[in-house]
Amino acid sequence: MLHVAAAVILASVAWALAVPALGDGSWLGVTDTAWFWAGLGIGIVHQLYVWLTFRGQLGWGILTRWFGERDLTVHGLLFFPMLIARPVVVVAAGLADPFTLALPRWLELVFGVGLLVPALYTGWSIVRYFGLKRALGGDHFRGTFRETPLVDEGAFRWTPNAMYTFAFLGLWSLAFLLSSHVALVVALFQHAFVWAHYLGTERPDMELIYGDN
Repeated sequence: MLHVAAAVILASVAWALAVPALGDGSWLGVTDTAWFWAGLGIGIVHQLYVWLTFRGQLGWGILTRWFGERDLTVHGLLFFPMLIARPVVVVAAGLADPFTLALPRWLELVFGVGLLVPALYTGWSIVRYFGLKRALGGDHFRGTFRETPLVDEGAFRWTPNAMYTFAFLGLWSLAFLLSSHVALVVALFQHAFVWAHYLGTERPDMELIYGDN
């Protein structure tokens, strides 16, 4: 399975990159090592949840069977806390391991602010043009979403995969603003691993749902 292979490989690489900065920091009484693994873990758990949900919906309509018309709402109540936890844990890792990047502070701030701009613009584009329900995977729940044309406005004008390409740069931004080596590694892991979701879940699902369209 692509997700398992990607998780093992990317986690191993992330550990090797993070080790030099781990072991001497903490935040809220939690070590930087624990925050590091929490950052990797939330990305893995989040994407595993989405994989199971999407497969269950496409194959058996499982959430719809259990919750009826509230299926998408229940999915959102499970999905969004895990999504929010991603940047929260990056910040926590950064606060446990601050000012450890070997870069001039002014350059870290430039990177931090510069990467935040496309991330925020993508978030705005999702709400404005894409819609949160569709971004949740609404086409796995409702046939009406499958009739909606491809979004090519806002950040989606740059690429149809704006959520994966640009939104996750916000995690990089947090790491640079906190000048944290560990937080940057966590951000890189989460950004790289989300492409396993695209390749292993979203793209095959779209081919199944939309076919040649």
